[in-house]
Amino acid sequence: MSSVTVPPSPVSPRSTPSTPSTPVVVQEEVQAALADGRGVVALESTILAHGLPHPDNIEIAAQIEDAVRAGGGVPATIAVLGGVVHVGLGPSELERICTAPDVAKLSMRDLGVAVALGLDGATTVASTSAVAHLAGIRVFATGGLGGVHRGASATFDVSADLGVIASTPVLVVCAGVKSILDVPGTLETLETLSVPVLGYRTNAFPGFYLSDSGHEVPWRVESAAEAAAVVVARDRLGTDAAGVVLANPLPVDRQVERGLHDRLVAEGLAVLEREGVHGKDVTPRLLEYFHDNSGGESLRANVELVLSNARLAGEVAAQIVAQSAAATDVAGVAGTVADATGLGS
Repeated sequence: MSSVTVPPSPVSPRSTPSTPSTPVVVQEEVQAALADGRGVVALESTILAHGLPHPDNIEIAAQIEDAVRAGGGVPATIAVLGGVVHVGLGPSELERICTAPDVAKLSMRDLGVAVALGLDGATTVASTSAVAHLAGIRVFATGGLGGVHRGASATFDVSADLGVIASTPVLVVCAGVKSILDVPGTLETLETLSVPVLGYRTNAFPGFYLSDSGHEVPWRVESAAEAAAVVVARDRLGTDAAGVVLANPLPVDRQVERGLHDRLVAEGLAVLEREGVHGKDVTPRLLEYFHDNSGGESLRANVELVLSNARLAGEVAAQIVAQSAAATDVAGVAGTVADATGLGS
């Protein structure tokens, strides 16, 4: 495995706390794809360590990467292993994230701690987006975004996902936000942060297990090519460094039945309050409650939406590469013509 480093120090031992300038290790396949100008898709590892039950998570991890490939992209699952940030995992490393005890859940604020202490950790939407951008990856596939929590006006509980997306030029393919969140508050926050939200063949913002959260998206695209065109146009404009959210809903006939969903949300929120669960532990505990009490429906929907997002992300990544290359060629021809005619002087 080769590496792309954050200068100037070499890779630290994986079994011991690392040095302050630990590099990011990029899997050879991923590094080659980036060098060759192929589309790469970042994948988070929190869903594997904390969102899916064992042993299903090991098989699903491979399926997610296969879905990216089916869409035309190269998968790059991101995690911290022994205090080293990895971009792209091999089979044994995926199994380690899926099975190792005490894998930490790492948002942006936690990455440096995990690196310094030599820990194993699974990356969230926020930290995955940041590492993906550091490695030069433009597209990231996940299940659902974090967002504004209910009652945030009193608790100030707002996911770091939103702030990081607002400052990181990565397109995130997701199935909306978890349905326990304040959906209109999340959409309003994304608007305030100047993050464009695109609906993939839909006018409705999805609610993770539900195809329609009851709220609309501001923009709609009909294809991976259109989504990629938005990214390329924003690159050419250079007006900001925000990411893009591409919301990809489950088909209506594949969503969790709304009555079952609403009952589990109400029960799950009561469990969270009774157990005193808060902060970054909310989503894993609620997903666990859904998986334990939905008769397999929530797991089925979760897997389907993640695989759908991964495939779409692969398609978008391939399109971004193709369209960016075409735009560069056109710009080069225009510059040559201008120079030849004297119009460029």
